[in-house]
Amino acid sequence: MNRPVGRVTRGTTGSNRLRRFDRWITYLAEREIRSDASPLSVDLGFGSAPTTTAQWQRSLRRVNPASQVVGIEIDRDRVAAAAGIITAVHGGFEIPTDRRPLLIRAANVLRQYPLDEVTSAWHLMSSRLAPGGWLIDGTCDEQGRLAAMLSIDATGQPVWFTVSVRLADLHTPSQVAARLPKALIHDNIAGSGIHELLEAMDRNWAAAPRWGARQRWIHMARTVREQGWAVRDSQNRWRLGELTVAWEQVAPD
Repeated sequence: MNRPVGRVTRGTTGSNRLRRFDRWITYLAEREIRSDASPLSVDLGFGSAPTTTAQWQRSLRRVNPASQVVGIEIDRDRVAAAAGIITAVHGGFEIPTDRRPLLIRAANVLRQYPLDEVTSAWHLMSSRLAPGGWLIDGTCDEQGRLAAMLSIDATGQPVWFTVSVRLADLHTPSQVAARLPKALIHDNIAGSGIHELLEAMDRNWAAAPRWGARQRWIHMARTVREQGWAVRDSQNRWRLGELTVAWEQVAPD
């Protein structure tokens, strides 16, 4: 048997920590989830407890009751402990499922890897996706209040960069800088795309009328788009504390 690709990570988890991931994923792929007779999703590196895997499955089943989620872990003890709670499989980036998943969620996994291993992990995971599928690579804080995600298509290339924050706790949008995915966190320096985006968000947040946090975020998102950033969606998403831009505008040189 081939050895799983990857290494054991810290495995910290907690109830509702990944709810911002789940909300974005459902929105991004809702049409594909609904149209698939039995959509398969993979939670890679579910950690020391399968809590967020089970929560994700419940979330997906509200969209399509036939949704199935498989948790994959490289730590055999974690797989054994999850038995009977979720469908758990021993493995890694090779995604050892019997069919191609529509969705792969790799939350707080690649952040613990060296930068030079990230792209190869993206390509290996995305090569297992079903047509129209998505790999979500992202990081969040321990409470799930600050999250940053990359939406990667079946070619292994990021398409969207998404920030999702709890507005009630927010002082400045750039607080999310500490939770950038591995592919971006080392590039957050003056002159880079990600640094300029975060600066633009902070500047327009500070300049917004002193309404409530939700209205300020919506105003910030609209103004950032007017200033030339490829911001997708509208205030229906912005009001949730989300902002999504085209990867090409923040990708490292």
